[in-house]
Amino acid sequence: MKNFANPISNTEIDRQKLIDSSQFQSIHWLVLALSVILTISAWYIATAQLNKGIAERFERESLQVIELVKERMVLYEHALWGAVAHIDASENEISSQQWQNYSNSLQIDRTYPGINGIGVIYNVMLEQRDSFIQAQRIERPSFTIHPQHQEQELWPITFIEPASTNQQAVGLDVAFEQNRYIAIKNARDTGLAQLTGPITLVQDAKKTPGFLFYAPFYKKTLAHDSISSRRKSIQGVAYAPFIMYKLISGTLAIDKRLVTLKISDNGQSLYNDLDNADKSIIDPNPLFKEQIMINVYGREWQFTISSNLTFRAATASNQPYFILVAGIIINVLLLALFIFLSRANKQALAYADDVTRELKIKTQRLKKSNQDLEQFAYVASHDLKSPLNAIRKLVSWLNEDCENILPDSSKEHLRLLNNRSERMNKLLDDLLDYARIGRHEYAPRKLELSATAHEIFSLLDHPSGFSLTVEKQELRLPKIPLEIVLRNLISNAIKHHDKASGQIKILYKKAHDMHQISVQDDGPGIPSELFAKAVEMFQTLQPRDKVEGSGMGLSLSKKTVEHYGGSLSIESDGLNGTTIVILWPVSQEIA
Repeated sequence: MKNFANPISNTEIDRQKLIDSSQFQSIHWLVLALSVILTISAWYIATAQLNKGIAERFERESLQVIELVKERMVLYEHALWGAVAHIDASENEISSQQWQNYSNSLQIDRTYPGINGIGVIYNVMLEQRDSFIQAQRIERPSFTIHPQHQEQELWPITFIEPASTNQQAVGLDVAFEQNRYIAIKNARDTGLAQLTGPITLVQDAKKTPGFLFYAPFYKKTLAHDSISSRRKSIQGVAYAPFIMYKLISGTLAIDKRLVTLKISDNGQSLYNDLDNADKSIIDPNPLFKEQIMINVYGREWQFTISSNLTFRAATASNQPYFILVAGIIINVLLLALFIFLSRANKQALAYADDVTRELKIKTQRLKKSNQDLEQFAYVASHDLKSPLNAIRKLVSWLNEDCENILPDSSKEHLRLLNNRSERMNKLLDDLLDYARIGRHEYAPRKLELSATAHEIFSLLDHPSGFSLTVEKQELRLPKIPLEIVLRNLISNAIKHHDKASGQIKILYKKAHDMHQISVQDDGPGIPSELFAKAVEMFQTLQPRDKVEGSGMGLSLSKKTVEHYGGSLSIESDGLNGTTIVILWPVSQEIA
């Protein structure tokens, strides 16, 4: 009885060991952990890239706003210098009617949107005041200069068109107020167009911030090449008044912008979207905000630019979340697969208990379990393609169903998602090819190297500028493995080329008992320190968005060659071309 009991006890111990082996092992947790890490990494990278793109777009929008303001100010400057040229071209002093005719010819409302008018301010010394007024009253009996001040020179606004909206400004002596007076003296002394600081125009009923823009003109017979000579020869300035909110609305309509704008001059507000725009598009918590100082015709304008709700909507993207969801689905499928395999193993052991407790059966089942684990990567690659194909199908449906309603940004996101899915599908295909190496032995057969290589080259989607030269040589090698190697090497030579055209050469020589096949290209080369990395799995030497590929080509070729007893090496100076050297054992003829 004792002798009978001992075998049963030993069998139970062995059985328990097998049951323990069917539980989750460290390799399962490692695979799951790596899958989770990859998912989170992909989500993080996608989020970082998206945020970088959004930040760059905000920067472009900000610079565009500033450039538009600069361009518009240059346009107004040209208008003022045009007015100066008109005055200089007149043999006599211009009259009110002549200025009106000139202004009408400019078509200010259409040619210079945002400008409040264009006019002339003459420099009048205090002792010339009465005679100047009398001269102007010949055409305009009600003309007068106002208000009075303590300065010894006068700068009255003499002409301004259109007169209907600027009548209150006629006769206004701008020397009465410091911002106006300082800017006009700066224009006189520099000979350059100048802006005033923030002011309120007398013709602005709303009393909102504005400024004046001056361009000086001098007496024709006097020099004006120094400050002193300019002060002696100054005759006046052409000027344009601006109401700031009208200028911005004519230049940068809020409904055409993705940013909110505030402009200030020396701490004084010139313009603020909060006071002038539809507040429904103002973002109370903007994604981005920056301040930029710009020198504008003698003034320092501070632009405070922040993103608005339109920008937030235009840059919204669910791409990182699609990646995260896809990764979670893959992780769940992996976990379900592990659980399924674990339960299947337990059920197999339970059935085995009913059939036999013999060590041979247990050993066979343990061996089968280990083989199943060895095949896991191969099976997992197949199963991973199902959710991936589902994602690609979903993207296709979205493109078809929503083509006319999706914004361009969303279409671009779907295109990127489809490209990433295709890339992952190619990666899985390469993984399957990699896993298949060694599962089937191909017998050597006679083939012609040149014909085989050219057939592969013709089937590749290569640019028309690439050519292939191959030495003619009869070989006896496994054809399909050789085709796999040549296809990957020729494809790499094309994909990683830095020009639109190139030449690929395939050379042959026999070295001892080895076929030596060299694939040369005239591309950018591979630095010697990257040789080892180049033949590793999933490695590319250029960004994947620049060169589509799985990073498996050289690795797959190397493993194939090594499986048949050969070797693969890289030769390159890192600057001019790369040569991949294959050594393949010579097959022995069978009598």
